[in-house]
Amino acid sequence: MFKRRNRSAARIDTLIGRSARVEGDVVFAGGLHVDGAISGNVRAIADAPAMLSVSEHGVVEGSVEAPQVVLNGKVSGDIVATERVVLGARARVQGNVHYGVIEMALGAEINGKLMPRNGSSGAAGATGTPPKPL
Repeated sequence: MFKRRNRSAARIDTLIGRSARVEGDVVFAGGLHVDGAISGNVRAIADAPAMLSVSEHGVVEGSVEAPQVVLNGKVSGDIVATERVVLGARARVQGNVHYGVIEMALGAEINGKLMPRNGSSGAAGATGTPPKPL
């Protein structure tokens, strides 16, 4: 009845390897996969399809802004995902998470606020208001 898209087959256009360290802001389009470290903000080009994935070895010391974010590593800064955020079991976030849809695995840590984006559709109460009694 319900079909799930295979997100693991996402295209990677840019790879920051495990031994690489980038100092400065990164602006990208398409797929960006981070195994190394970035000291700076990471932002997708506006109105372009983009996905950021950070492996369990990856670290971003700055804010992140992309339509889709898959995090298994660490982000020290706010995450703004206009569409979807997927937090794996080893995900660590020091900052607020703004999301359209969020998926969290057991073990993921967020030291900040979870903030749904306006216009996101979800279960009753997803906007912070309790459901109305029947």
